[in-house]
Amino acid sequence: MKTYLKILFNSEGYSPSEIKDLLMNMGFKATKGNYDFVYEWNEESVDIEELIWFADKVHSVLKNSKCLFDIETV
Repeated sequence: MKTYLKILFNSEGYSPSEIKDLLMNMGFKATKGNYDFVYEWNEESVDIEELIWFADKVHSVLKNSKCLFDIETV
């Protein structure tokens, strides 16, 4: 499974390089295309509770950055 993340930056918040560093420290990799970052799970299937926990973690890491994010796991 993979979790894709799209970021909408705010000029009043953290810089793109600061956001990148925070997310890469979580295990995300920068990517090109429709999404900005991807997280590759080691497991074939992840339950909903773990996905919600992971989204909460992303939310906590990006807190006060003034950016918006969209998350999708497939």
